[in-house]
Amino acid sequence: MSAVVTHSAQTLVLNSSEPTLPLRRAVPVTSSSSSEGAAMLSRRILVLGATSGIAEACCRLWAERGETLYLVARNADKLASVAADLRTRGAAFVETAVADLDNTSAHPELLAHAINALGGLDIAFVSLGTLGEQPKAERNFNDAAQIIHTNFVAAASLLTWLGNYCAQRHAGTLAVLSSVAGDRGRKSNYVYGSAKAGLSAFLSGLRNRIDRDGVRIMTIKPGPVRTAMTQGMKGQEKFADVNKVAATIVKGIDRGGDILYVPGIWRLIMLVIRTVPERVFKKTNL
Repeated sequence: MSAVVTHSAQTLVLNSSEPTLPLRRAVPVTSSSSSEGAAMLSRRILVLGATSGIAEACCRLWAERGETLYLVARNADKLASVAADLRTRGAAFVETAVADLDNTSAHPELLAHAINALGGLDIAFVSLGTLGEQPKAERNFNDAAQIIHTNFVAAASLLTWLGNYCAQRHAGTLAVLSSVAGDRGRKSNYVYGSAKAGLSAFLSGLRNRIDRDGVRIMTIKPGPVRTAMTQGMKGQEKFADVNKVAATIVKGIDRGGDILYVPGIWRLIMLVIRTVPERVFKKTNL
């Protein structure tokens, strides 16, 4: 089985039978536009789901530092627009691939092409996800399955390949967008929340397995953020500003750590929500 992905104006046939990532040796890229100074190496950053609101905002900050970026998303026009903006902001290098990340069979060679284009990998930022529609998912499992596939299955596939690649090289950071929705199931979005809960558990286990190999796994748990994905939702005016969220995430990746709630108040909010007894919680309207 194979899948077709558009890559740098060329059509590549991705063979899903490839058992490993056929990657050449990483070569660091020197950035003369980094805000940290010309002597610093530009970090090689792979962004999966690059047209999501949070990912795009993070990429703008990385571009202004002169980082090296490889962007993957499914909307070709939006991806091209994001890439062009990042180039004008000072990114050392911007490459793109148009791909449907739900297609897990295409992941091995897609990742191989990306990492080869970067000349190695310092950070992978995994930002794919969909809220879906909870009412539809309650009535039809096909809708629920799609939400679960995108938010958990597809992400787990990418992380398995990336985790093994980084572990073999004893280096790298995998920063992954989960959600506070995964901390406790609520009737308003329990399908999406359960997928994110599974993703957080997967990341915890992956961290436990490969942290000793020098790989950093960061689970990022945003609360509600004003982006295109949340447009039209009730109470959107109270949601966090996407640029502030991105700044916190970029700083968090720089500092290191295992779990990042953003904004930070959500760590306390979810602690309180998790401690409510089930006999009480089941009667709430959350």
